[in-house]
Amino acid sequence: MTHSGLLQMIPGPLRRYVMHFEAEIERAVTAFAASLQKDARVLDAGAGEGRFQSSFARQRYTGVDLGIGDTDWNYAGLDAVADLQALPFRNDVFAGTLNIVTLEHVREPLLVLRELYRCLQPGGRILLVVPHEWEEHQQPHDYFRYTRYGMAYLLTQAGFHQIETVPVGGYFRLLARRLLNGIQFFPGLLMIPAALLLAPPALVLPLLDRWDQKKNFTLGFVCTAQKLEN
Repeated sequence: MTHSGLLQMIPGPLRRYVMHFEAEIERAVTAFAASLQKDARVLDAGAGEGRFQSSFARQRYTGVDLGIGDTDWNYAGLDAVADLQALPFRNDVFAGTLNIVTLEHVREPLLVLRELYRCLQPGGRILLVVPHEWEEHQQPHDYFRYTRYGMAYLLTQAGFHQIETVPVGGYFRLLARRLLNGIQFFPGLLMIPAALLLAPPALVLPLLDRWDQKKNFTLGFVCTAQKLEN
């Protein structure tokens, strides 16, 4: 059984508790969708398999990706296959855009953010989720990790304002996630005793996260910003 297979066996509420980062992404996307008007055009930049499309059933969703991140993914549902540095859209088209754990996979993040800014309508908003302390993934297309200050700088340079960066958990949630990650290193049936050893502290540690007020140790950030009005 694989590590991801073990996680899928965990009941939903408990899985959302231990997979806090993913749960916070879902909450942020749901809130972002609810804030947009019906029939508003939305760009999912780095859409992958389009996992967030259902969240924008009220809006006009467009998914775009270069399609090179994960060889096991099905990119057939994309509306466009394109480099995020050169999007095939006119200026001022979208009321909202999202970029979810994608910015680490582009070589020129500022160019991508400027493209997303260009495609947004005046007053349009962006939702980004970026990793801070995370393992390498989708190799070799994995280039950066971000701090809250780095994201504020990049978004400002791209032209955005009303920038907010919120850490997703602190030290204890990070430590809990790393314990769960450790299960994957044990082959075959050894994964079961490894899970019995590592899972209990991983379940307890998030309860201590309230003691980390600064959240300098975090898995990543949820960022929002707005394009200037004309």
